[in-house]
Amino acid sequence: MSLKQRLAEKRILLAPGVYDGLSGLIAEQSGAEAVYLSGASIAYTRFGSPDIGLVSMSEVADTIAVLRDRIGLPIVVDADNGFGNALNVQRTVRVFERMGANALQLEDQTLPKRCGHLEGKSLVSRAEMAGKIRAACDARTSDETLIIGRTDAIAVEGFEAALERAEAYIEAGVDVLFVEAPHSLEQMREIVARFAHRVPLMANMVEGGKTPIVDTAGLEELGFSLVIFPGGIVRATAATARDYYANLIANGSNEAFRSRMFDFAGLNDLIGTPGILEEGRKYDEEAN
Repeated sequence: MSLKQRLAEKRILLAPGVYDGLSGLIAEQSGAEAVYLSGASIAYTRFGSPDIGLVSMSEVADTIAVLRDRIGLPIVVDADNGFGNALNVQRTVRVFERMGANALQLEDQTLPKRCGHLEGKSLVSRAEMAGKIRAACDARTSDETLIIGRTDAIAVEGFEAALERAEAYIEAGVDVLFVEAPHSLEQMREIVARFAHRVPLMANMVEGGKTPIVDTAGLEELGFSLVIFPGGIVRATAATARDYYANLIANGSNEAFRSRMFDFAGLNDLIGTPGILEEGRKYDEEAN
């Protein structure tokens, strides 16, 4: 089933955030139906930096390729603001689609962008963003590749302006609509009432962010079709890593931490080392 077909179903789709091959593999093994490649999570894990526009298009493309080589799930990709103007957007769509993306999320922030739950964002004009959406739709080679239109206008221009931008983005051709960082359940309900009968809606759950945390069942009841938890895995990993390093430095070994980590064999089982090595043996010269 394609991502487009899955989003046509009434039940909501949960896409956990991933940032590399290992996190994608574990999400797939855990039963995820799709994953969300978070640009913020790439910045956090690869650079140890905040989500303030430091990640380049090519770095995201490389990560898509790594994920696609390792997992078979649909990949929803954070494409930031397309990394430039409409022509940049078209190149981004072509490259990400070729690497294996199934959906690209484009936002209406200026360069450099920043996390949707940080202060100090600024926006391109509504007309410029609508043009970028049309450019993205024209650039894709398959109608199964979805274009997700995101507006960050609530924090910059206010809620009503965000709704007007959303109208323009639907008119421009988005397959999925994402109104970022609503501040209340009332705003979330109004988004659903106005748009859910016209296009699938995406929600973003960020622990400690601006939007009330609602579980997947609650979001489905509200009327959302897709929910992402983009950075949760990084926050969990960072907390574990801090405890791990503190224990190692304090105690001089990992013995006190063993119950919270894989041993060598356990990790190799997780990533499928025995099967990969067995596959390689089929091509040994001695076997021919």
